Amino acid sequence: MTQDFKHAGVIGGGAWGTALAEVCARAGMTVLIQARETEVVADIRERRENTVFLPGVPLHANVSATTDLADLAACDVLLAVTPAQHLRATLTALRPHIRPGLPVVLCSKGVEQKTLSLMSQVLVEALPEAAPAVLSGPSFAGEVARGLPTAVTLACPDQDLGKILAETIATPTFRPYLAADVIGAEAGGAIKNVLAIACGVVEGKGLGRSAHAALITRGFAEMTRMAVALGGEAETVAGLCGLGDLVLTCSSLQSRNMSVGVALGQGQTLDQALSGKLTVAEGVATAPAVVALAHQVGVEMPICEAVAAILAGEVDVDEAIIGLLSRPLKTEF
Repeated sequence: MTQDFKHAGVIGGGAWGTALAEVCARAGMTVLIQARETEVVADIRERRENTVFLPGVPLHANVSATTDLADLAACDVLLAVTPAQHLRATLTALRPHIRPGLPVVLCSKGVEQKTLSLMSQVLVEALPEAAPAVLSGPSFAGEVARGLPTAVTLACPDQDLGKILAETIATPTFRPYLAADVIGAEAGGAIKNVLAIACGVVEGKGLGRSAHAALITRGFAEMTRMAVALGGEAETVAGLCGLGDLVLTCSSLQSRNMSVGVALGQGQTLDQALSGKLTVAEGVATAPAVVALAHQVGVEMPICEAVAAILAGEVDVDEAIIGLLSRPLKTEF
């Protein structure tokens, strides 16, 4: 397979979509960001900056913006960075404008609440003509946009296409590692957001670094069990899209999900924790969906269940912590 991808479309004008547009532009592509927010589009066109979601980062000359999905029709590849709970509607609206076989790289991390579907399953149903891939890994938008180094997983069932995509978006500071396991990559990305809320609670309650490390480790065990139950591979989750992303997201207040957990641990309500935030903390919507999916496939996920219960107001933070610490003792593996 030989293809030459020169024109990239990015669906979603938030911080991560803008950062990925910068990656593609640095890799030599012309990039069109489709954003819902007219002020974002105006900013990118007039100021060469996304002052709403990614202030202080001047954008490459090859990056432009539009509000119209139809303008993406001429792109060679699309990166879908729409929040997980809105991806289906966006892809459905996009369908009349794209050609069969167009590569669509899924960059949102979550589980759809209504259907308990992963994003690749949403893509198959909403845009079956597309060629799917998943991009996931340890990557804060601001750091990536400023050209700081990271490595990510690019999972693609068509390995020939995956290799071309990886070579297309790679830069000296953005290194994609190729994988075939889309399910494992997606499970890691979705579940780590829920676990980051839990780590934030630990931080907000001042429970210490030992508790933080233990929670990451046991959370990783939950992530692995779930990925395997869904048909993914444990090896995938042990890579950048699982363990790598988990360590990053659970270790810094740059993480939107962890910052929500910190606020909850400090005694704020969920409404207070989310108040004034322009960006989406995917773990809030994903937590109940992950728990429901775990029940469906028969996987035990006590940390994710505790997070979902806190978010739903079924227990307070102290009750959730006591519940986790009083579980019966068991072997580690």
